[in-house]
Amino acid sequence: MSLTQDERDALAKVEVLKDLEPIVREMRTDHEAKRELWFPSDLLGAPPGEDPEAHRRAMQKRAEGIPDHARAALALNTLTEEGLPHFHRLLAVHLGDDSHWRHWNNLWTAEEDRHGQVLHDYTRDTRIFEQRRIEEMQFEYLKAGFHPEWDKDPYRVFAYTTVQERATQHSHAATGRIVQEHDPTLGMVLDRIAREEARHFAFYRSVFNEILKRDPDQALHSASFILPSIDMPGVTMPGFRELADVIRRSGIYGPRDYLRIVQEQIKYWKIDALTGLNEMGRKAQEKILGIPDRLRRIADAMESRSRPKTFSFEVVFNREFAME
Repeated sequence: MSLTQDERDALAKVEVLKDLEPIVREMRTDHEAKRELWFPSDLLGAPPGEDPEAHRRAMQKRAEGIPDHARAALALNTLTEEGLPHFHRLLAVHLGDDSHWRHWNNLWTAEEDRHGQVLHDYTRDTRIFEQRRIEEMQFEYLKAGFHPEWDKDPYRVFAYTTVQERATQHSHAATGRIVQEHDPTLGMVLDRIAREEARHFAFYRSVFNEILKRDPDQALHSASFILPSIDMPGVTMPGFRELADVIRRSGIYGPRDYLRIVQEQIKYWKIDALTGLNEMGRKAQEKILGIPDRLRRIADAMESRSRPKTFSFEVVFNREFAME
């Protein structure tokens, strides 16, 4: 059976990824040397000499002050992290099981797993969610899966993980700044997660930069399908759109933040300076360089149409709260 052009392109891209293995090994070694390994018990456990139950009660008391819009944001952030199996699969499909890529994917998965675990432990111990509902939402999200149209293109996977990790970093950090005044423990947890997401973002951005050096036309073509807009990984979870709207109205993450993320990658990858491209590469380059203006118009339109709105979520005990 003959292969389609898309299948031949995908196989050629996998060969480029294999060529990157020595660089991936060096990057992984450097990542582990600079990383501070932590575990949920380190962040949530009682300090030496303090009664664990008294520590938990004090944390629960502080968490009572966290406003409902921040709880909604935390629910979305937590569930997004709980979707880790989807992303391990996306990477494993293309990277194979006998390479340095496998070692990176397993390491990344182990590090990311603690994000969902520490947030789940915190929210259970402080009772800031309706526990059965958050668990139902997690189940439904994992059952629905995450199968984007681009998941058969390994280059698009890396373009996506670059901007997605950056967006997740931004969302955790901004949520942490809001909750910090109510419970410094949660603020510290979210700051720790955000800083680790920043290191993962740097890894994937560097990988895509290396792909651009080796296969600029195909890399730009792939990126031109990802950068105009991305569905965050929680898009299949129950109530995602409403939760995302709360995050936007809270100033945590919205269209202008994504605009800045895209501008940042265009500059870092020096997309405007790439030369020697074929017709496909030049068209993709032109399309990518036009994305910021399009995103700016979308942000302007969304902000001009936005009106005050009342929200309520089962996971936040069905309490109504209004947002501008």
